[in-house]
Amino acid sequence: MRAYERLIKYAKFEAASDRSSDSCPSTPEQLEFGRALVEEMQSLGIKDAHMDENGYVFGTIESNIENWEGPVIGFIAHMDVARDVPFENIKPRVVENYDGGEIVLNQDESIILSPDEYPELKKYVGRDLVVTDGTTLLGADNRAGVAEIMTMAEVLLTNPGIKHGTIKIGFTPDEEIGRGADRFDVQRFGADFAYTVDGGAFGEVEYETFNAATAKITIQGRNIHPGTAKNKMKNAALIAMEFNSLLPPVERPEHTEGYEGFYHLIDIAGVVEHACLTYIIRDHDAGKYMAKKDLLNRITQWLNDKYGEATVTLEVIDSYANMCEQIKPHWHLIENAYAAVREVGGSPYSISVRGGTDGARLSFMGLPCPNLGTGSHNHHSRLEYACVQAMDDCVAMLVKLAEKYGQVGRVK
Repeated sequence: MRAYERLIKYAKFEAASDRSSDSCPSTPEQLEFGRALVEEMQSLGIKDAHMDENGYVFGTIESNIENWEGPVIGFIAHMDVARDVPFENIKPRVVENYDGGEIVLNQDESIILSPDEYPELKKYVGRDLVVTDGTTLLGADNRAGVAEIMTMAEVLLTNPGIKHGTIKIGFTPDEEIGRGADRFDVQRFGADFAYTVDGGAFGEVEYETFNAATAKITIQGRNIHPGTAKNKMKNAALIAMEFNSLLPPVERPEHTEGYEGFYHLIDIAGVVEHACLTYIIRDHDAGKYMAKKDLLNRITQWLNDKYGEATVTLEVIDSYANMCEQIKPHWHLIENAYAAVREVGGSPYSISVRGGTDGARLSFMGLPCPNLGTGSHNHHSRLEYACVQAMDDCVAMLVKLAEKYGQVGRVK
C-alpha cells in the first residue's frame, strides 16, 4: 500500500486532541486510532507492536543483519489532529495530474485552493494531490507522517535485501495540545536517536524550533447593578481587553515571520465578574523568549496596582525549548538526512520551525530528534493538501535513513 492510500484510510479516524481534557490521551478517538495502528503493525510482522497505558503506540523492526549491533534509530509521528478546524467527516479525494490552476474544493461554498494564494502549488504541476472537500482539514498533520512510517515499515519487512539495523517506531497522542512527549518513556522506547516525521514539504530537515509556553490569565471582577456602579464596579471583561491592548500588536502571528516571535491569543472569555485569556508565547531566541514572559508579568503587576491586588493572576507553563543545541552535538542526524534526501532525487534544506514537534521535547529528554518533511502543506486548514509522489519520496528517504544507520553499526 502506498503512503497516500494510508493517509486516506486514516482520515476516517476523528481523533482530534482536546486541551480541555485532563486525561491521557485527551480523547477516546485517539485510542481507537492507536488500536487500529497496532493491529496493522502486527499484520505487517511487527510482533511487539502495542499501545501502552497512556495511549502511545510502539513497535520494533528488528535488524536483518546477522550479529549486528549499533545505534538504534527511531521514527516518530503523532496520531492526533487539531481541533480548532473542522475535523469530522473528512472527505479526501485525489486530484490527478494537477494542471497548475485553481482547484475547486467545494463548488457550493466557493472554496478554492489557488496557486495565486499558495504559490508552492506550482511545483506540483503534473503530480497528484490529496485534498478535501474544503469543509474540513485533511489531517496530513500528522497522518501523512504516520502513513509514511508505516509504509517504510512495510517496505523494509517485505524486502529483506534492504539491510538495516534495529528500528523503533513510536506514535504519540496529544501533540497538537503540547502534551505529546509528556508520558513518552524514552528509556522504554529504546532508541539512541530518532526523527519526527511531522514537517511540510519533502526535503525539509528541521532542527530549530521556537521556545514555547502557554500563558493563562485569570481576571476577577466585581459586579454590581450598573445604576449604582460608580467607583464600585470592576469589569473583568474590560480588564481582559486592556491586558491584550498592552501587548505589542506587531508581535502577533499574522505580522511575524522567520525568526520573529509572537504572542498569540487563542482563547478569550469573560463577563463582568470573571474573565480568562489564553496565549501561546513563541520565540526562537532564548533571551527574547524570557523578555516576552517578563512583559506578561509586568502587565499583570501594573493592572493589579491599578485595580487592586489579585485582580489579575498569571500562570505561564513552558511547553518546549529550541532543540538546536541538543541536535548540534549529533550532527550526523542532519548530514544523514540531507544525504538520504539527495539519494532519492531531492534537494534538502533547513528552515527554522515556526512551531514545535514532539522532537523538541524529546531532544531535551535524552532522545536527539530532528524533524523531517512529509510532502504536505497548509496544515490546520481547510485548504490542507498532500502530494502523492512527494509522500512516496518521503518513504524512500526514510528507507535510506534506515539503511544508513544499519551501515553505521558493526557486526559482533
